[in-house]
Amino acid sequence: MTQTHKEQLADLRNKIEDVKFGMLTTIGAGQALSSRPMTAQQIDEQGQMWFFTSDKHAFTGDLAHQPEVNVTFAAPDESLYVSVSGRAALVKDRAKIEELWNPMVGAWFPGGMDDPDLALICVDMVNAEYWDSASSKMTQLFAIAKGIFTGQRPTDIGEHVEIKL
Repeated sequence: MTQTHKEQLADLRNKIEDVKFGMLTTIGAGQALSSRPMTAQQIDEQGQMWFFTSDKHAFTGDLAHQPEVNVTFAAPDESLYVSVSGRAALVKDRAKIEELWNPMVGAWFPGGMDDPDLALICVDMVNAEYWDSASSKMTQLFAIAKGIFTGQRPTDIGEHVEIKL
């Protein structure tokens, strides 16, 4: 059965929400890729991923010229890996800041919601992929060992899903 776009987005949101920290990769000067850890605050119904940031970080200036980004999440203990590609923009929206604000964010912004450097990054998600294995580690190891001995790739050790958003 094929999932609807809304169901795919909800599934992706459920996978990411417990991971919390992702690596946001941007394109800088000379087309150099650069990554930093970020905490996803929300994935909304429109397929937008939101992060708090300081507008003083050098990479935020790159977004205006190179908005293409990638965000990866990993929970190796659960055999979950997620990659999201999209277009990012720096946003100064007081209503959205108030909606997403939490005490943990305050640790990074001493001026609270009135901190002059406080901004949001909004990533309009375009594509996402995830690899998720509900199989136990022993089942995965057995499938890999079987593949080594038979010369055939392991199967049934997890799912790989591609989503066009």
